[in-house]
This record gives sequence, C-alpha cells and structure tokens, in this order.
Amino acid sequence: MNGPIENFDEVRIKGEEFYKTLEPVPCPYFKEKVYFNSQGLEHLKFKQRNGARNRQDQYMRFKMLRFVQEVLRLSHTVQGIFHTKHLERVRINSRTDTILKEVSCYEFVAVIESIRVKVIVKQVGTGQLLFWSVIPFWGINKETKQRKLYVGDPEHD
Repeated sequence: MNGPIENFDEVRIKGEEFYKTLEPVPCPYFKEKVYFNSQGLEHLKFKQRNGARNRQDQYMRFKMLRFVQEVLRLSHTVQGIFHTKHLERVRINSRTDTILKEVSCYEFVAVIESIRVKVIVKQVGTGQLLFWSVIPFWGINKETKQRKLYVGDPEHD
C-alpha cells in the first residue's frame, strides 16, 4: 500500500467515530476489562506528542481498528510484555504534570479474516488497562526495502 490514499479523510473520520463508541472489553488474559480512552485514539494519529504519523500509517491503523475488540476478547495468552519507565502526563490537583512512571505494554497477536493483527495494551503503574495501539503485523519487503509499520518498541509503535 504505497500509492495515494484517496479516501483517507473518510476512513479517519469513520475510525474516530467508531473509536468513540467502543466500550470496555473483557480480556481473558488479564481477567479484567481493557478500556478505550482518548490517549489510545491520539496514539493512532500521533507517534509522539505533536508528531503526526504519516497518512499511510494512520490509514492502516484506522482500517484495522474494527478487529481490536475481538482480539482482546479472545486473547488467553500474551505474545510479548515490555516493561519500562516513561515520562507520563498525569493530572495532579487540577493540573497536568509529567512524571516518570512504570509502564507495561502487552502485545496480543491474532489472525482474523486472514489478516495478522497486533494489539497493544498499556498499563501505567497499577492503573487501568488501556488500549494503546493496533498494528498491521508486517515486515520489511525484501525487494523494495520498504519499512515495516512497527519497530519492535510497543510504547512507540
């Protein structure tokens, strides 16, 4: 998918509207619910604060968003766990601060409708489990040397 994306705006708008309707989904691996908040939606559009993802990257993530709940609902095993300390924005006494927190990212991979999908769930400290990202599980095209859509760092993918 390297050509022009003619219906990008339509896919993005529909994806955002769909995301806002998502309800928490129970995940058998955690034995609790995974929540969908505004940070997950922002991460689909931005790789980092004020750094937008390219259109192709956003397009693929919004197209694959429909698989997220099913992957989480069916996941009894985790394919990867990533623990780190990361600067996180938190609300403290009616203001937003950035502080260093323990962060865990959990990777779930599934094949649905012949498409291999990776879903990332993020947990800051002992807080709620939050949907963080959906990634088409692609590698590098050996002929064209095109980059894959993920780099192996679940916090930033």
